[in-house]
Amino acid sequence: MKRRTFIQNTGLLGAGVVASKFSFAADFASEFPVVRAAAGKRHFESKAVNAAIKTFQSNVKNPELAWLFENCFPNTLDTTVYYSEKNGRSDTYVITGDIDAMWLRDSSAQVWPYLQFVNEDEALKKLIAGVINHQTKCVLKDPYANAFYGDANKVGEWKTDDTAMQAGVHERKWEIDSLCYPIRLAYHYWKKTEDKAPFDSDWKKGIETILKTFKEQQRKTDHGPYHFQRETTKPTDSLPMAGYGFPVNPVGLICSAFRPSDDATIFPFLIPSNFFAVSSLKQAAEMIRALQSDKALESNLLNLADEVNVALKKHAIVTHPTYGKIYAFETDGFGSNYLMDDANVPSLLSLPYLGAMSAEDPIYQNTRKFVLSKDNPYFFKGTAGEGIGGPHVGQDMIWPMSITMRALTSKDDAEIKYCISTLQKTHAGKGFMHESFHKDNPAKFTRAWFAWSNTLFGELLWRTYHEKPSLLTV
Repeated sequence: MKRRTFIQNTGLLGAGVVASKFSFAADFASEFPVVRAAAGKRHFESKAVNAAIKTFQSNVKNPELAWLFENCFPNTLDTTVYYSEKNGRSDTYVITGDIDAMWLRDSSAQVWPYLQFVNEDEALKKLIAGVINHQTKCVLKDPYANAFYGDANKVGEWKTDDTAMQAGVHERKWEIDSLCYPIRLAYHYWKKTEDKAPFDSDWKKGIETILKTFKEQQRKTDHGPYHFQRETTKPTDSLPMAGYGFPVNPVGLICSAFRPSDDATIFPFLIPSNFFAVSSLKQAAEMIRALQSDKALESNLLNLADEVNVALKKHAIVTHPTYGKIYAFETDGFGSNYLMDDANVPSLLSLPYLGAMSAEDPIYQNTRKFVLSKDNPYFFKGTAGEGIGGPHVGQDMIWPMSITMRALTSKDDAEIKYCISTLQKTHAGKGFMHESFHKDNPAKFTRAWFAWSNTLFGELLWRTYHEKPSLLTV
């Protein structure tokens, strides 16, 4: 960055020039103060990620974006990862940021943007292998839990929830995507590195457990073993009907008690997560074929993927009076649908990003128009920006993640530039992305330390730098 260049060159300048340059540097430092964790306090240093930061800063002439990239892109590594080796095997515990617990979803998404660097950074490769190994242990401990502690004996704040809680489990909200994200991470790690080490007999048991859990939650003969209730004043934190949620017609889709936002579903067939499950099951089948050679398991994974896919084609599509055929957000299999989209991922907006469908899919394009309009009850537009929120934080609170995802799923230069510009203007001078901000006042935000949102924004900037660098100008 320019401030650093000046400091290196002050001894070569005349007195008058030094004063002028010093004034500039002081102004720059005041406007863009150092907020990234100091080198000695970072949890993990990646030579490849640090090199990417230097490359970005050397070539992007927008000083604020250069500053934001340095802060946001490495935030997961700087502040949330705990790497160790246990019995000669990598193990990585990843917290979300301000909550000391590891979500299967968040931890996968937080390290996802670093996969592109693993073949040039062996330490980073081990770190991500450690995430896969740790997630396998979590899935085998409780496939219905969404978040875990690093201490297997810790009993946390939700110990009184009416569900089968265990020590070491932070929260037990059943969400389909909690089991999809580890498959996505494992699959792309394997494809990128060809490393087979994480995919041992325990990993195979994890895949078998995921398949069993998905099939239980099709609820073809009964509710299955999972139920959840919490004593709370927030209706979205508990489930009705004795903790099983509202009824469904067993049409082949998979029930998700909660959304990725950790809010309860209204209609338990959560469509974005079912699409994610289809792609994840296919990826798991490919890995089983290549790494474990279990034809029966491979066949069962593919059969379930096909069954859910057929059910989606029949039950996920509705006709909207303005947008034509679109994907519902939730359905119950009886004919009732909920038309909306939520900011957290998987969302309807994010499906191409997750590899669950093509961005060219005409129904996706219609759906995209719907979710980015006032017809989506959780699309908020104000003087500070526009974007998708959700009931988790409340009315008029836009999630930066939704703006980032809008850009990551767009091919329109003007739209991408608008999204980046909005995010640049709404970090409230903090230098980091937040969980949400008020549509009219970015200084009113939630979660100052939310690593996934930071790293995702860094992913957008790095991709844009490589694909459309002209969009990063001042």
